[in-house]
Amino acid sequence: MDAIAVYDDGDSPELIDVPRPTPAAGEALVRVLRVGVDGTDHEVIAGEHGVSPAEDDYLVLGHEAVGVVEDPNGTEFTEGELVVPMVRRPPGPDNEYFERGEADMAPTGQYHERGIVGAHGYMSEYFTSPAEYLVSIPESVAEYGFLVEPVSITEKALEHAIASRSAFEWTPESSLVLGNGSLGLLTLAMLGSRTERTYCLGRRDRPDPTIDIIESLGATYIDSRQTPVSSVSDRYEPMDLVYEATGHAPHAFETVEALAPNGVGALLGVPGTHEFEIDGGALHEELVLHNKALVGTVNSGRTHFERAVETLQSLPEWLLDDLVTDVVGVDAFERAFSDDDHTIKTAVEF
Repeated sequence: MDAIAVYDDGDSPELIDVPRPTPAAGEALVRVLRVGVDGTDHEVIAGEHGVSPAEDDYLVLGHEAVGVVEDPNGTEFTEGELVVPMVRRPPGPDNEYFERGEADMAPTGQYHERGIVGAHGYMSEYFTSPAEYLVSIPESVAEYGFLVEPVSITEKALEHAIASRSAFEWTPESSLVLGNGSLGLLTLAMLGSRTERTYCLGRRDRPDPTIDIIESLGATYIDSRQTPVSSVSDRYEPMDLVYEATGHAPHAFETVEALAPNGVGALLGVPGTHEFEIDGGALHEELVLHNKALVGTVNSGRTHFERAVETLQSLPEWLLDDLVTDVVGVDAFERAFSDDDHTIKTAVEF
């Protein structure tokens, strides 16, 4: 069957032929419909992140997928049922995080991630999965089902941010998203119903499709070249919630300056090595004297996927149409990995 993979010694995705998988006991066979491409895929291709399975010298890409059950194989699913797969899998038996349903909280080395670390992804005609890692979705969101995974990431981030403020009454009125990529834009749309005023920071010039989406959502666009994160509270307002999705290391610390008293910053971007100077005393003082918090979060669990399905159904159709800028067939898969000023979110269709 067709699969899109990157070899350990390669630097670009390739279309390869691999055997069609056979489901083991407790697994279902899923026929892939669409697989989204995101920044992590580009990092894996560039060799900045990711590890192939131990038995292979290549990694099938893709961790954002939607498919249809081809063979339930005795699981709870029915033939033709639409599903999205979760990402993490246990690397071996007797893993306490997976046993208690908290795979998303497992530390490095205690999980595999399909399409990223130690396990093949979903960018192929078929894949198999244990039933507990498949989440059913309605037909109404089949076209954009591959967005469930990124939405679930934000569902978890917001859950943890809110939990960090649960010791007192906290009703956020303002929120700022750092990054106007597809994850940032999805998050901005989600925050529109949770906070009164929303902002999104990026580095693009007008005219630009992401700025159009930001403003169509009723949010304010902030150009970081004119207003850095550390100046946002002075030029606009202090933020009750900041969602960091750029991976630019200084933003994690500048977020503290952008927060209002009692505010919280959720950090999702993963930076590379980046040395810079900060005033540690001022940072410490802001956190302590103004009851601010920073929360790091990665991956998501089953409850986050299930909430993401509901959230995806609630998002306006125009947003999803504008967000997904290209869906390509397998014969033109390279286009899904290209990047230009008009690209926001792409997917490969099988």
